[in-house]
Amino acid sequence: MLQRHSRFPRWLASGLTAAAIAIGTLPAGGRAATLPAAVDGQPMPSLAPMLARVTPAVVNISSKTRVQVRDAYFDDPMVRQFFGLPATPRERVEQSLGSGVIVDAAKGYVLTNNHVVGGADDITVTLQDGRNFKAKLIGTDPDTDVAVVQIPAQNLQALPLADSSHLRVGDYVVAVGDPFGLGQTVTAGIVSALGRSGLGDAGYQNFIQTDASINPGNSGGALVNLRGELVGINTMIFSPSGGNVGIGFAIPSDLTSQVMAQLLAHGKVQRGSLGMQTQAITPRIAQLLKLKDSNGVVITGISDGSAAEHAGLQPGDVLTALNGKPLRNVQQLRNAEGLLPLGSTVQLDVLRDGHSRAVSATLSAEKLASVDGGQLNPRLAGVRFSELDQGQRQQGVYGVAVSAVQPGSRAARAGLTTDDVVIGVGNQRITSLRMLRGLAGVKLRQLVLVVADADGSRYVVLN
Repeated sequence: MLQRHSRFPRWLASGLTAAAIAIGTLPAGGRAATLPAAVDGQPMPSLAPMLARVTPAVVNISSKTRVQVRDAYFDDPMVRQFFGLPATPRERVEQSLGSGVIVDAAKGYVLTNNHVVGGADDITVTLQDGRNFKAKLIGTDPDTDVAVVQIPAQNLQALPLADSSHLRVGDYVVAVGDPFGLGQTVTAGIVSALGRSGLGDAGYQNFIQTDASINPGNSGGALVNLRGELVGINTMIFSPSGGNVGIGFAIPSDLTSQVMAQLLAHGKVQRGSLGMQTQAITPRIAQLLKLKDSNGVVITGISDGSAAEHAGLQPGDVLTALNGKPLRNVQQLRNAEGLLPLGSTVQLDVLRDGHSRAVSATLSAEKLASVDGGQLNPRLAGVRFSELDQGQRQQGVYGVAVSAVQPGSRAARAGLTTDDVVIGVGNQRITSLRMLRGLAGVKLRQLVLVVADADGSRYVVLN
């Protein structure tokens, strides 16, 4: 089970207090002997000098979010009036604890996780020296779980960012954060794996895996190398029990720095697209395409007018490298598309019919084809349909998006709403706008749309 943050249970707090008292009352003879400062004239190794520089840059972040209390019965204004309840629904305040890292001392910028501060109404940052500041949310990016806040503080200490692409499995790392609300805590370990993906619901993933203890409340804290440089932002743990089991994940500093640059410039991340659909190369696909191995990704579709089409790419092409780096899976390609700025030119190594070629393509804003429903069927007048965006497609969603519904239209009265996804018409499965266009002119006595939304699927019937 992947976990990000939780409250610190009272029973554990009281247990730790009791344990601390018990240890504090041990007789002197029962205490561990003090380690020597040096052995054979050589000083004992210690992380203390490095941590003295790092820990002032790691902060505690607490946030409060006001959430309306929903009640299917008492949400009705007439019912509330009848029972003499206030017209405004009740609210509850949800609190969250996490960590953050100061990365710009002069401007007070703090890196943290989106799930720590995203949607919060009130954010408080507490420094190691005890100072508290109300923070301003600069921007968040749910797809990478990165956020930037700013505090109006002087005399700050920031962490330098390392090049996380130089990390190797086995490198020593140290995690600093505020687990369980205990206060600043340091744990050490090694890099267990690199490039982890397919975890949780974050859209763009390239996690560092570490066995340094990461527990609830560490989210947004620092993962540093032995030089005291930031190599990652701690974000989640894998745990069947809710506690640390030595499998923690951090967002690499290279990724966070790219996201931060866009959040500071635009307040959000502006993502480009090559406009193509790809999939991993299985042994069966490798055999069909007569490939020597399963390295790379194969193009399965090209969007009209896309950057990929302008670059001359075709379905069946195999992409083996991007900007000189081997392309091993679809996630790598998706990360590049999602993290490089709009207008960036990428170099692709392409294998077609056994021959290699180099292709340049410029990332552009994704253009989603759309059509007026009235052109397909008079009963769909007032509805705008469009292709699904790349993020939806790569999450396995299929169909056609309902991008607009005119109030009072026949479709609106039948229950069709904006953000619905049409996945079928009658018994015909719909996977693209082209398929939906193919129904134009077909005379159906009863038009039955199969529609999917966040709550599941349903039928929308238009007579």
